[in-house]
Formats: sequence, C-alpha cells, structure tokens
Amino acid sequence: MAYLILGLVLFLGVHSVRIVADDWRSRTMARIGEGPWKGVYSVVSLVGFGLILWGFSQARMTPTLLWSPPLGMRHLAWLLTWLAFVLLVAAYVPGNHVKSWVHHPMVLAVKTWALAHLLANGNLAHVVLFGSFLAWAVLDFSSARRRDRAAAVRYAPGRAVPTLVTVVVGTLAWAGFALWLHGLWIGIRVMG
Repeated sequence: MAYLILGLVLFLGVHSVRIVADDWRSRTMARIGEGPWKGVYSVVSLVGFGLILWGFSQARMTPTLLWSPPLGMRHLAWLLTWLAFVLLVAAYVPGNHVKSWVHHPMVLAVKTWALAHLLANGNLAHVVLFGSFLAWAVLDFSSARRRDRAAAVRYAPGRAVPTLVTVVVGTLAWAGFALWLHGLWIGIRVMG
C-alpha cells in the first residue's frame, strides 16, 4: 500500500500544482522554460504512475475488504464508465456539444470513472486509489471553472456531427475496454 500512496502523492501532486500554486507554476515555467517544466512534470508523472500501478497490483494481492457492494452497483458502474469514456473523447473532438456544455470533459471523465469504481469496489486499495482520484478531480474541476470565470473564457457552441462522433467513438472505446481490455490489462473481466 505504501507504493500506491507514494505513487498517488507524486502523480496527483504534480497534477495539483495548478490547483494549489498556479502563480508559482507560472513563475517557475517562465524562469526555467516550458520545455524543462514539461520534462520534469512528465518524469514525475511517469514515476508516480508506475508506482501507482505497482502499488495497486501489490495491494490487490492481499485485499482488505471494507464492504461488499450490491450487484446493482456494477450495472451503475458500467453506465458511469460509459459516460466517462464519452467525456474523455469529448475532450479531443473539436466542436462537440459536450465540451461546450461542461467545459472540462476530461476532468469530469476522471471524476465519473473514479466514482463508478468506488461504487462497484469495496476493498481498501480501491478506496484509496479511486477516492484519491475522485477528490483530485473535484478540486481540479472547481479550480478550472474558477480560472475560466476569472479569464472570462467562452466556449464555442457545439455542432451535431462532432457530438455524434464523440458519442459513437466513446461508446466503441468503452465497449472495447469493458469487453476485452479491462480483463487483459487489469485482470478483472467486467463484462462478457
């Protein structure tokens, strides 16, 4: 569990700099340059992510059950993860309605993904992992919306075709992950 926690501190910590120290981030980036900033950011993120994967896999070997979620939570988790995939795709498809409505679909995707996994899993490692990501996403979304308001950011209205592409690609990605890749990569078959 220590590796999981250390990984979360590194990964979410570097991703939280803009939330807790945006002015320091801007000054540091101006002083050392954008390239070196992104390099350090990337290295710390990768080390943290690696520790999360390692720590989570180790913690799953000796699970500490906190509660047993009802079977219906799995179905709700499937629906929420579908939504998370659509939101994730919305972050990359220009001109879709989803991005014009929610403004920060990737952060909402993380929030939705984490909540889905918290509802469907009751062991300590899952609570630590997904609870940390959920807490981070709540703070990051709030911070991003405040920055938008301060800068008077306006999001372009969405169009039908990019929105349809977003939903179709998100749905196909979700189906592929739920039916095959989750079992292959994570070791837990969630559907199929």
